[in-house]
Amino acid sequence: MKALWQPSQEQIENTEMWKFMQALGKHTGQEISTYEEMHEYSVDNLAEFWRFYSEYIGLDLASDEVFQGEMPFVEWFKGARFNYAKELLFPRDLKDENNLAIISLSEMGFEKKLSYKELRKEVASCAAALKREGLQKGDRVAAIASNTAETTVLFLACSSLGIIFSSCSPDFGYDAANARFSQIEAKLIFASSIYYYAGKKFSILDTINKLNESIKPKKTILLPYFEKEVDGAGYEIWGDWLEPKASLEFADLEFNHPLYILFSSGTTGLPKAIVHRAGGAYIKHSLEQKIHSDIKAGDRVFYFSTCGWMMWNWLVSALAQAATIVQFDGSPAYPDLDYLWQLSEKYQFSFFGTSARYIHSLDAAKFSAKKYDLSHLRTIASTGSPLSKRGFEYVYEELKEDVHLASIAGGTDIVACFMLGVPIKAVFASEIQGAALGVALAAYDQAAKPVYGQPAELVCTKALPSMPIKFWNDENNERYISAYFEHYPKVWRHGDLIEITENNGIIVYGRSDATLNPSGVRIGTAEIYSPLEAIPEIIDSCAIGKKTKDDEEICLFVVLDDYVLDDELITRIKTNIRKKASPRHMPKYIYQLSQLPRTRSGKTMEIAVSRLVNGLKVPNIEVMANPESLEEIKKIIP
Repeated sequence: MKALWQPSQEQIENTEMWKFMQALGKHTGQEISTYEEMHEYSVDNLAEFWRFYSEYIGLDLASDEVFQGEMPFVEWFKGARFNYAKELLFPRDLKDENNLAIISLSEMGFEKKLSYKELRKEVASCAAALKREGLQKGDRVAAIASNTAETTVLFLACSSLGIIFSSCSPDFGYDAANARFSQIEAKLIFASSIYYYAGKKFSILDTINKLNESIKPKKTILLPYFEKEVDGAGYEIWGDWLEPKASLEFADLEFNHPLYILFSSGTTGLPKAIVHRAGGAYIKHSLEQKIHSDIKAGDRVFYFSTCGWMMWNWLVSALAQAATIVQFDGSPAYPDLDYLWQLSEKYQFSFFGTSARYIHSLDAAKFSAKKYDLSHLRTIASTGSPLSKRGFEYVYEELKEDVHLASIAGGTDIVACFMLGVPIKAVFASEIQGAALGVALAAYDQAAKPVYGQPAELVCTKALPSMPIKFWNDENNERYISAYFEHYPKVWRHGDLIEITENNGIIVYGRSDATLNPSGVRIGTAEIYSPLEAIPEIIDSCAIGKKTKDDEEICLFVVLDDYVLDDELITRIKTNIRKKASPRHMPKYIYQLSQLPRTRSGKTMEIAVSRLVNGLKVPNIEVMANPESLEEIKKIIP
C-alpha cells in the first residue's frame, strides 16, 4: 500500500517525538530507533515509562510508586501534589506572559483575546468569587455554556481550588442537562443565556429557569456572549459577580484529585457520570499533545468542539504546552464552508482539529482549501467517528498535500486517545498510525485472544493514568465495572471494533455493540460504508441488523443529495457492496431518510436506530441533536 504522506528525515528529526525517543534510549541504555520499539518499551515498562515522561516534562511527582493496584482501580503517583490550573497558567516553555493564551472566536465574527497574564488575572477574579460563595474543594460546579473564553476561565478557576467542574453546550435541552447535572448536586450553575448557531440567535432562559428550580443551586450566574449579549432575567451576571481585585491561589491537591465529571450516554439509564483525575488527564494530554501531536510553544491550536464534548477538555490542556488555544463557537458551515479555513489563514493555525463527519461533508461539497495560505498548518486531526479511505485521500488532494493527517480515537471514558498520530511514521489511507505510547492496546477475538488483520474488540490490557477514578454516585462501582470490565476481567473493553494492520496501524470499524451478524458472520458497519463512498448521491448512511427468528438481516439507511432512491440506485448500491466487500455484506432492505439520528457532537447513533428497528425502546432521547429523525424511521420501517 502506498503512503499518502511520508515525513522527510529532516521533518522527523525536528519533531518532539524524535527528541523524546533519543532521550528515552539514552535513559534506558537501549537502542530505540523506531516508533514500534519505543511503544513496546512504554507498555512493557509501564511504571518506568510514565515516571520518565513526568521527569522529561519537568513534573515533580514525589511518589514511591507510579501506580498502585490493578484495573479497574488504580491510583497513580499516590501522595504526589499536583494542581492542574497552575500547570496550565504557568507552562514551563512560556517565554513571555504577554503571549496569547486564548483566541476566542464565533461564527458571528466576534473575537476575544487573552494573554497568559490576562488569563491569570481573570482566573484569579473568578476563583476569589467562588471562594466568596463558600465553595470548597470537592464541591461541584455545572456550566451549560458556549465555547468561549469565559467558560475556560471558569474551568481553570474551579480546578485551581479543587472544585469539580462539569459542562455541556447550551443546545442541550432541559431534560438532557438535568439528567447530567442533577446527578452531581452542583452548588453553582453557570449558563450562557443566549448563543448563535447557523446565523440564528437562541435563548435558553426557559432551560435555565427549569434547571434552577430542579437542581436548586446556591446561585445561578449568567455568562455573556463575547461580553456583548446576555438575557438577565433576574439572575446575577458574570461581570458583576467576579471579584475585581484578587490574586491567584492554588490549592494543595493530590495527583488523583477529581478534576471534572464528563458524561457518556449508555444504552439504558442515566448518562454515566465519569469522574476523571486531574493529574491523569494532564499527563495523558501532555503526552498526546507534546509528543504525538508535536504541539510546541507559540503554536495556534484549534479544535472544533463544544463544551459538551471531551475534545473541549483536550483543547484546554494545550495551554500546558505554552500554545495559544483557538476556541470557536457556532456552526462550522456558517456563513459557508470557507469560514473556518479563512480563520485558519488569518490566525495561522498550526493544528486544525475537527470531526470525520466535517471532512466527509467538505468532500461531498467538493470544497477545496488550496486557495488559502495554510503554510503554518502542520497537523490536521480527525476524530468522532472513523475517517473513511476517501476522507484520507480528500485531505491530501484538497486541503493540504504536505500536512500530517492524524486520525485519532479514544473517548469520553478516558478523556484521551487509545490511538492517534505518529509524526515520525507514514500515513496510510484508512489507518490510524498507531497505539499511543503507554497504551497496551490489543484486538481481542471472542475467545479473548489477540488477533491481527481482522476486526475484533478494542481492549486495553494495562492501566492508563486517564482512566476514570469512578462513576459519581455509583454504589459499589457496579456501573463502572459493568461498563468496561464485564467481558474481560481486569482488561478494559472499550466497545469499538478495530483491526490492527501489517503497518501496526489501526482501522476502526465502529461500535462493536452495533456490529452486524448476518448468518453468523461478524461485520463492522464501516465495511459497508466504505463501498458507498464511490456513489456520489449518498451523503450519509447507517447500517444496522434487524433480528429475525433465527438470523439477522442488514438494513441500510441512506441520506441522498437531492436525489430520490430508485431501483437503479439500489442496484448500484448493492453491486458496489458486493464487489468491494462481499455478498454477505449486502443489505436486504435500503431506505431513504432526510437525516440520521445524531448525538450533539455529531456522531451517528447506530445503536438507537438498531433498537428502534428491532422494536426496543430508545433511551436517552434527550441527548440527541435531532430526535425527530426517529419518527421518520418509524414511518418507513415495516
